[in-house]
Amino acid sequence: MICLHKLSFVRSPVCKKCGKEIEDESMEFCPDCMRHPRAFEYGIALLNYDEAARHSMAQIKYNNKREYLDFYGTALAARYGRTIRRMQADVLVPVPVHATRKKTRGFNQAEILARVIGKKLGIPVIPEMLVRNKKTLPQKDLSAAERLKNLSGAFAAGEIPEGIRSVILVDDIYTTGSTVDAIAEILRAEGVDVICFLSISIGAGF
Repeated sequence: MICLHKLSFVRSPVCKKCGKEIEDESMEFCPDCMRHPRAFEYGIALLNYDEAARHSMAQIKYNNKREYLDFYGTALAARYGRTIRRMQADVLVPVPVHATRKKTRGFNQAEILARVIGKKLGIPVIPEMLVRNKKTLPQKDLSAAERLKNLSGAFAAGEIPEGIRSVILVDDIYTTGSTVDAIAEILRAEGVDVICFLSISIGAGF
C-alpha cells in the first residue's frame, strides 16, 4: 500500500529544464542543468526522490507491486495533464530495460507507466522505438565520466514510424539526466525534433 502522507510531491519553484525542485525561485535552472547542456527540451516529475520514493520504486521493481504504477500514472495524468498536452507529443516512449532484466522481473515498469498515462490522455505508446543493448549500472553511483561510459552503446533506435517528430520519454526515476540525454541524442539523430520526459520521481538519489 502506498503511504501518501510519506511521499514528497514536487513543488514550485522547479528547474525549467528537468523539473527538479530548486531553493531559489530567482534561478531558472538547477545546478545540474546549468553545468550540463541537455539534449531534451524539458521534463516533469511527480515526486522528490527521497527514502519514501526509493522504497516505493523498489517495491514496484522487486516485489511486483505493479498496481503502484496505476496510481502514479493516474496521478501524473491528473496533475500534469494540461502541461503534457501542451508538449504536443506524437507518442509516449518508455525507457527500455534490458531483455534479461525484463525476463527476470516480468515487466518493464516504464512501459506500464506509459500505458496508464497514454490511456488517460489519449496519447499512443510505442515501446518499439527504442532498444536496450546492454545492462547498465545504476547511474547514481557513478562519476560523470563513468556515466558516459556506462551508457555508451546502451540504447539504440528501434522501429520509428514515419512522421514522428515529438516524443515524451517515460521512466520511473530521473537522477542525473544522463539516460534521458543519451536517448534524446539517439532520437534526434533519427529525425525526432522535440524530446521531453515524464518520471515518477526526481532527485540526486541515494
